[in-house]
Amino acid sequence: MRLVSFNILNGRTLHDHAVDTRVLAEAIRALEPDVLALQEVDRNQHRSGRADLTAVAAEAMGAVDHRFVAALAGSPGATWTAATGREQPEDAAYGIALLSRYEVAGWEVVRLPVLPTRVPVRFPGQVRPTLVRDEPRVAVAGSVRTPDGEVTVATTHLSFVRWWNGRQLAHLVRALSGARRPLLLTGDLNMDLGRAERVSGLRALAAHPTFPADAPVEQLDHVLADPALPARSTARQMALSDHRALVVDVDLAPEGPGQREVSRRRPAPRRTRGG
Repeated sequence: MRLVSFNILNGRTLHDHAVDTRVLAEAIRALEPDVLALQEVDRNQHRSGRADLTAVAAEAMGAVDHRFVAALAGSPGATWTAATGREQPEDAAYGIALLSRYEVAGWEVVRLPVLPTRVPVRFPGQVRPTLVRDEPRVAVAGSVRTPDGEVTVATTHLSFVRWWNGRQLAHLVRALSGARRPLLLTGDLNMDLGRAERVSGLRALAAHPTFPADAPVEQLDHVLADPALPARSTARQMALSDHRALVVDVDLAPEGPGQREVSRRRPAPRRTRGG
């Protein structure tokens, strides 16, 4: 199963910050995901041409099931509120998405602890830090029915505040403690690989710098597993985003004595549905 985690930066390109849904669609097709985890996803936002970026990605990859989950309702940086899950499909929103070429048997949404205060952040060119408030954070998990059995895949985008994102990750792992294994936890965790493994207790399946995309020096994007699984991985620079896409080919049915050889298979196309 090919699992891709990609912070798409609202679909923006690096050279001019424009959003062209054709560029996003071409990138998704090139990545060839079976399961796709997206962060920084816009829906009906002015900055991304009022497009539904989850729907664009779903069509490009031939997703059978997909789910967009809003972290924010309204427009980030303008008028927005924490999403409640009661937003309508036509509402402006921003969040994460999970898409699959295999049927998803069930979904779970986990809203993560909210940082209660503003925190100081030093932006490039500034001598003094600016007090900013962090965004609400959310995770979504799906029970994916692959040809090699059911697997839980989750994705999230954690806080940029170091002492808080660890608390969010620990909260998410506890929330998923009863989920079917194997568990694959993906996303932009805003922490390095070693800390992601220590906090989560899960095993990293990929070790590649992913940020910034043009000359990456740190790994912020991860695929963590319980239990550890055989996998091959790479980080690919695409024509959009300031992150590289983390691509992990996971062997859910490793060969062994008495086991049949399992090839990578694609499901027959089905009508895309989501919510």
